[in-house]
Amino acid sequence: MKCREVAEFLMEYLDGALGEAERRVFEGHIEDCPACVNYLETYRETVRLGKSVCAPDAEVPPDVPEELVQAILSARRK
Repeated sequence: MKCREVAEFLMEYLDGALGEAERRVFEGHIEDCPACVNYLETYRETVRLGKSVCAPDAEVPPDVPEELVQAILSARRK
C-alpha cells in the first residue's frame, strides 16, 4: 500500500469498515511509515475537534486555537 492509498482508506479504517485483508495491509503500512502515522493521528484529532465544536453546548477544548473557534462560529452564523 502506498501513502496515497492510506489517505483514501483513512475514513473507512477509522470507521472499522475495511475488510480484514485491507485492514492488515493498511496497518502494515502504518507500522512502517512515520509520515502516515502522523497523518492518521492528525486526522483523528481533527475529527475529535470537529465533533466537539459541532455539539451545540459543548465546551471548546483549551488546545483549540482561538482563530479556529472564531472561524467555525462565523461559518455557523452564515
